[in-house]
Amino acid sequence: MAVLGKLLKNRRAGQAGLAWNAPNLDGESTLALSSPDFDEEATIPTVHAAKRVGGRDLSPALTWSPAPDATAQLLLVVEDPDAPTPAPFVHCVALLDPSVTGLPQGPLDAANPSDGVRPLRSGAGRGYLGPGPIKGHGPHRYVFQLFALATPVTTGSSGATLDTARPRDVLAAAGDVLARGRLDGFYERA
Repeated sequence: MAVLGKLLKNRRAGQAGLAWNAPNLDGESTLALSSPDFDEEATIPTVHAAKRVGGRDLSPALTWSPAPDATAQLLLVVEDPDAPTPAPFVHCVALLDPSVTGLPQGPLDAANPSDGVRPLRSGAGRGYLGPGPIKGHGPHRYVFQLFALATPVTTGSSGATLDTARPRDVLAAAGDVLARGRLDGFYERA
């Protein structure tokens, strides 16, 4: 598997395709998003990695500064722009009630979400998928992005229900961003 990673070493989706850079999700970067589990630009602990690479697929705890009063819904997106795919790989999309002011470890599990948390489809399944880069591909950046929305997302951009909508359709349907925050962490399989 390390051979495949080395062959694909220079293939990466790139940050241009992140939700953060989508015109409909542009807004002021006024939400201070952080985690007690890892620092900005630091290594994400293995417990938060994918089960197939020795982790537990346990979503990290997250905290953020208060969202604007007019926030109707929070949108949380976790993407890997270093995946050797045409677009960043989506590790999580979740809608949060604006009353949610932080997340402990694990509430993005599709089988057992916390109150006020609605995990949606990700790149492969539903809910949080931990980092699991190809062995030998180098470090991968995992971008946790939180958007405070003025209007709730009720369907995907194609009209699909939220339970069946693809991640990109949910992101395309979101808009009216009042504030946003970002936290980047890294994970690598040598």
